[in-house]
Amino acid sequence: MTGPTDATARPPSGIGPADRSETRRSARSGVIGLAGAAVSGLFGFVLAVVVTRGYGPAGAGVFFAAVGLLTVVTAICTLGAETGLLWSLPRRRTGPAGDAARVLPVAVLPPLLCALGLAAVGLVAAPWLAEVLFDGTTTDGVRLVRLCAVGLPVLVAAGLGLAAVRGVRSIGPYVAVQFFLLPIGRPALVGAAAFVGASVLFGLAGWLVPALVAVAVCGVLVAGPLGAGRGARWRPQRADWTSFWRFALPRAGSAAIDAGSMWTGVLLAVALAGPVEAGIFGAVGRYILAGQLALQGLRVAVAPQLSRLLGQDRPAEAAAVHRQTTTWAIALSWPVYLLLAVFAPGFLAIFGPEFAAGATAMTVLAVAMLVNIAVGNVQTLLLMSGRSGLHLLAASANLATTVSLALWLAPRHGVLGVAVAWAAGIVVENLIAVTAARVVVGHPLVDRSVLLAAGAVLAGVGAASGVGVLAAGRGVPGLGVALGLTALAVLVGLALPGVRRRLWRIVRQRGG
Repeated sequence: MTGPTDATARPPSGIGPADRSETRRSARSGVIGLAGAAVSGLFGFVLAVVVTRGYGPAGAGVFFAAVGLLTVVTAICTLGAETGLLWSLPRRRTGPAGDAARVLPVAVLPPLLCALGLAAVGLVAAPWLAEVLFDGTTTDGVRLVRLCAVGLPVLVAAGLGLAAVRGVRSIGPYVAVQFFLLPIGRPALVGAAAFVGASVLFGLAGWLVPALVAVAVCGVLVAGPLGAGRGARWRPQRADWTSFWRFALPRAGSAAIDAGSMWTGVLLAVALAGPVEAGIFGAVGRYILAGQLALQGLRVAVAPQLSRLLGQDRPAEAAAVHRQTTTWAIALSWPVYLLLAVFAPGFLAIFGPEFAAGATAMTVLAVAMLVNIAVGNVQTLLLMSGRSGLHLLAASANLATTVSLALWLAPRHGVLGVAVAWAAGIVVENLIAVTAARVVVGHPLVDRSVLLAAGAVLAGVGAASGVGVLAAGRGVPGLGVALGLTALAVLVGLALPGVRRRLWRIVRQRGG
């Protein structure tokens, strides 16, 4: 194993044997994470189609607002503990003789108590919240808020359980629950509710049920590695509380901002522009988040690895892993966002003609997400280095930018105003985060392979999109032409031995 001195003695851009070992490890995890992200993205899109087609713009706006409320409040109640588990568990010993089990009560009890307290408040204040969030105190609105209150502790427990699974097991079990069970179960149950003509209330109940199943599955998956029933020590020491929450508490604020970034836009849209605009923005946001799933899949794949490397004072190897995953993210996600930016009218036509008004908003957000993908998982790099305070600073700048611009733009420009506000917040956060991560890690986060991947995607997909627009416009026919040309270019390139070798070097980060 390469020690701290050896790792830092190499030139910053060099790739040594230890770096190659770590990038091979991240490659294996990354492939599994990407496969899971692809499935999750597919069924996330299916869910968006089910909701928008089943409930229309207004009903979809209410549904997305309810999910947004749950997402934001869940992130607040979790108090940063899910990231704390990802950071702390890989640095501890598992099994009956280890100290990993002591972290679980430290991480789980405060968030669950917070969730139960807020759930009780939600049950009592349901009529007032329904009037604020759902434009009236209808019976369904009040019941929606109460259902959200009941579901809140379940979602918090599911999030903590998934983080614990990722911290003590390989990525496979995590992917099975996070990227298969949840995204497949939700559209199936929500679709069943919409198919029989049930209200949004029953659709939201269908969205919550898979999370309850996930809690039970995660409990079983975590018990074995932690040594449950085999003499594991569960009683935490005072130092366990101090070290864990010193890291997690700054993350609590940034986690709420991160998890609620898109849903904050939905809530602002429904409050400032009405449920129809919120429904359109929710549909646009579904596409935007789907394009980010590759980055998310890579993040969950390598986060424990980054925590381990940085905890062992091996920043050069952590930077090499980061550059590799950034290259992958650009190669996989930039084509999606370029196509979303150019052919936004065609994509939104799938949801129905009422959603065409969100085309310009989608283009704005897709361009902002190109910046987000280009810097890679710099937020994860900051968090796994233990610098949760710096991440909070970047996320707070995002929130301040988004909310202030939305309050100014949304009343006059509707969904486009919210999109511009959200896009500006994304760019601000990423510029701050990448600067901080570069200083903290002390090694380059971009190399020639990253730049080559970006240039190749921009040239190839950009040319195909231009031909598609000239031949058939920005609707579905033009999108079809662009997709066909892009697929043809990929197949021709892969057929050339020189191109295959170069791509393999880029993916493995072994050259140039």
